[in-house]
Amino acid sequence: MSGISTFPGLGKLVTRLRDDLNNPTKLIHLVLLYAYNRTGKTRLSMEFKDAGKSKNNGTADTLYFNAYTEDLFTWENALDGDSVRHLRLNPDSTFFNGLKDLALDETIAGYLSRYADFDFDIDYETWKVSFRKDGAENIKISRGEQNIFIWCLFMAICERMLDGHVSYQSNKYLYIADPISSLDDNNAIAVACDLAKLLRRAASRKDQNGAAAPIKVVFSSHHALFFNVMCNELGRARDGEPKVPHKRYFLHRPNGDDAFTLRAPEDTPFFHHVATLAELQMAAVPGTGKLYTFHFNALRSIMEKTASFFGHPDISFCLKALNNEEDRAFYNRTLNLLSHGKYAIHEPTEMGEDNKELFRRILRDFTTKFQFALPDILEAVPAAAPTAPTPAAAVTPS
Repeated sequence: MSGISTFPGLGKLVTRLRDDLNNPTKLIHLVLLYAYNRTGKTRLSMEFKDAGKSKNNGTADTLYFNAYTEDLFTWENALDGDSVRHLRLNPDSTFFNGLKDLALDETIAGYLSRYADFDFDIDYETWKVSFRKDGAENIKISRGEQNIFIWCLFMAICERMLDGHVSYQSNKYLYIADPISSLDDNNAIAVACDLAKLLRRAASRKDQNGAAAPIKVVFSSHHALFFNVMCNELGRARDGEPKVPHKRYFLHRPNGDDAFTLRAPEDTPFFHHVATLAELQMAAVPGTGKLYTFHFNALRSIMEKTASFFGHPDISFCLKALNNEEDRAFYNRTLNLLSHGKYAIHEPTEMGEDNKELFRRILRDFTTKFQFALPDILEAVPAAAPTAPTPAAAVTPS
């Protein structure tokens, strides 16, 4: 692992990302960012876009997909007869530049057929989209189906951008922040593979004269499976093609303020639960770490993922692996109490001293038994093993 780079604000972080993509001595076409929710990925994507506009006298150089993109689509539900529902597109956004001339319907349908089983019709005069399925017209699709339709439209626009359509010739970058976060794992793999194929095309793009003209890309996600599929798909040569020159980073906001850190992992993609466990180790260090009530929730989540990996339905598998039956029962009660209800709210409420010692004991026993190979993403060091409270010291909510 290389060292951690710290940035005092989004502006400095954007400068680093743009510098990576325009390094004259080391060719980089793609930056992959892994970050937890609430790190600031959407804000970072907008800062990246705004930086491009500032450098180009107000002309955007970035086509982006983020939460703001999804907000360009709104449902029209207040209708006479409560029957003719449709999705309205915001024609004032440059996202839809040249949409009438792009002939996207067939391309959108090609993507959509891989993930969903409904059809659509776009009225380019009124900027409305209606949906149909099994003979039913003007149906209301679910929020997940709506998101996948928007994603397919975005992918279709990206194809036209790579084709050099006049409406997107000023765009030199793609920035994709947290795409399709609500997908199940099967569709996450399918979407990631399709996106990786598109980004390969972006990296190998040539102009009309045959000269290299790649579209540079920043991709960020909190979805561990999606991120790892992207890393695997883009990190190896396929069909005689070279690897896509890229960088991978773990993006972190350590103190919840506007200071950010970047750390480049090794070639093997890291996994969400391993990164989270490293962070818990750091938080559990007496004297330097800070433990909050929501850390019990995070620890329980890791145990659930570990049990699932071994084919078991719940954390009882992890607890059964511990040697002491009294400890197993006590840990189970503790995790059930402190990872549910108001204690699971992600607010910075620091644990009391008894619960800190108890957390360290559970974490130590768990990691000792399962021996995770933890990356030093956060300069994590093993948590100390303090004298633990006994089961009689009934867990006091902090």
